[in-house]
Amino acid sequence: MKNHTIQKLIYELVSKLFVFPIYKFVFKGHLIGRYNIPQKDSFIMVSNHGSLLDPPLLGHALGRNISFMAKAELFRIPVLGFIIKACGAYPVKRGIADKNTIKTACKKLSDDKCIGIFIDGTRQKNGRVNKPKQGAALLAFKNQKLLLPVAIVNSHKLIRFRCFIPLFSKIVIKVGKPVQPPQSSSRHDLNSVTMHLQDKINNLIG
Repeated sequence: MKNHTIQKLIYELVSKLFVFPIYKFVFKGHLIGRYNIPQKDSFIMVSNHGSLLDPPLLGHALGRNISFMAKAELFRIPVLGFIIKACGAYPVKRGIADKNTIKTACKKLSDDKCIGIFIDGTRQKNGRVNKPKQGAALLAFKNQKLLLPVAIVNSHKLIRFRCFIPLFSKIVIKVGKPVQPPQSSSRHDLNSVTMHLQDKINNLIG
């Protein structure tokens, strides 16, 4: 209980003291579709991915403590590792099927916590969903949780330079209506839901 309280406190401090000023004043952050965010039950947030800042910006804007997968190497960096772990992030090893990561995600969902998944698995240069993976759909089926499609617009081009002067893009976060989990874990059902999520997120991006 004590660890949970400390984690919640650190999350609130990081969100309000660091993320809020960056989101609101640097990138003029704006949220559309707040009414689509479940307020009681946990869910799986599924999003496009264009920047390393996506996790804190999304977590702050949605107003829910959302745990994201993070590269295992980041947890070995003393201060950063402590902060991202305290904020609910959990490690994933790239390039292999990490069973421990899946178990951790399922445990968080069973504890009624929200998790966030970038459906392409890595950042995309055009900021859209291009080659979605089926992991989010599979987790939704295993845990019978709603999938929340979210688009973060302009995160792939946060900062541009004109005559050496930095120009910051406006960040718009759009939340779509929740999607039901697949009816089974068959390849067809997982693919169908995954393609549906891709279409919804890309349509939100515009």
